[in-house]
Amino acid sequence: MHGSFFNRTEAGRLLAVKLAKYAARPEVLVLALPRGGVPVAFEVVAALLVPLDVLVVRKLGVPDDEELAMGAVASGGLRVLNSAVLSAARTPDRSIAAVAAREQHELERREKLYRLGHPAPPLQDRTIILVDDGIATGSTMRVAVAAARRQHAYRVVVATPVAARSSYLELRAVADEMVTILMPKEFSSVGQYYTDFAQTSDREVVSLLTRARQNRWRDETVAIPSGQLA
Repeated sequence: MHGSFFNRTEAGRLLAVKLAKYAARPEVLVLALPRGGVPVAFEVVAALLVPLDVLVVRKLGVPDDEELAMGAVASGGLRVLNSAVLSAARTPDRSIAAVAAREQHELERREKLYRLGHPAPPLQDRTIILVDDGIATGSTMRVAVAAARRQHAYRVVVATPVAARSSYLELRAVADEMVTILMPKEFSSVGQYYTDFAQTSDREVVSLLTRARQNRWRDETVAIPSGQLA
């Protein structure tokens, strides 16, 4: 099923159809996981006419094997550690603290950059739809769900164009609802289900968030202040 979606824009439009029951509901807020989740989420909010913001999650990689996640930090001050990985890797507390401090700094940099001075929206008593461009292991999205719960969201919906079957089942147990288009039995990477899976830039994230705040759904150029944009 290589290339089931042309790009994130098409995937977002198809995902919006499955989320139609949430259209124009005042308690609904879509939170994208940047960066790749933002183009998908933009199409969702354009169709549903609900607000868009971001929930930043940063993986905490084991110092000698950064691809191996020993935990994560997320918007709202949440930090989650994987005790099994920490035990197996024998990671000392000072190393954990150093990695957590570095990733917290990057998380705060991204939040400041993406919001352009806008405060983080309150999640309490709202229906939160968490959107990413795909879910492989599900570790990042599980932290995002936990962050939304910690901020007292009323209902947490996980929505993604494609998810590994095992991750879908795990997330269904912690979210109030799971919405996906594809759930292949054999899953190697999110990118295999997109024809165009080019990396999303900081500039694109800021542009889409700005357009969403201004309710500008057509393909328009948005003036973005110069700075630390990639």
